[in-house]
This record gives sequence, C-alpha cells and structure tokens, in this order.
Amino acid sequence: MDRVNKMVSEKPVVIFSKSSCCMSHTIRSLFSDFGVNPMVYELDEISRGREIEQVLSRLGCNPTVPAVFIGGEFVGGANEVMSLHVKRSLKPMLTRAGALWV
Repeated sequence: MDRVNKMVSEKPVVIFSKSSCCMSHTIRSLFSDFGVNPMVYELDEISRGREIEQVLSRLGCNPTVPAVFIGGEFVGGANEVMSLHVKRSLKPMLTRAGALWV
C-alpha cells in the first residue's frame, strides 16, 4: 500500500494500466488529447506489477485497470473517468491537480 501511495504522489496524474487493455489505451488517449502527460505504469511490464494489482483491487478498483489517480486521489476506472468527462468535471479536476494549464 505504501508503495502505491508513493507512486501516485509523484505526478499529478497516474494511470495503472496493462499494455493489452483497450480501455487503458482509451483513457491514456483521452488525457493525451487534453495535453496531459500522465505517469503510466504498465502492470504487466513492471516488476511487482502483480502485487500492485492486488493493492488496487483492495482499494476498490474493479476491474483493476485502468486505475486513475488525479492529485494523489483515486478517481476510478474508465467508466468513472468518462463520466467525469461527459459531466465536464474532468478538466477542472486536472487543472486543480496541476496537470493541465488553461
């Protein structure tokens, strides 16, 4: 848990992903379109990725990827991020976290 907390505090936007996950790719593309440069951890490509995935599961990430953190806070997965985007709440959240400059 401490390792995940440290990882999500290093950048304004952190995404835990898997290289083969199409929803993870969609979320990364959304942030890229905004001009946001998230820190992306591909759990199937990093050491201890399986352990991190278990921690994410305990935090309530279901499915475990993509898991998006903004400003150190868990936002959710693809459904939650897309819902925030549709409600026009995502950009203000990114701005407050320092990930997006208007």
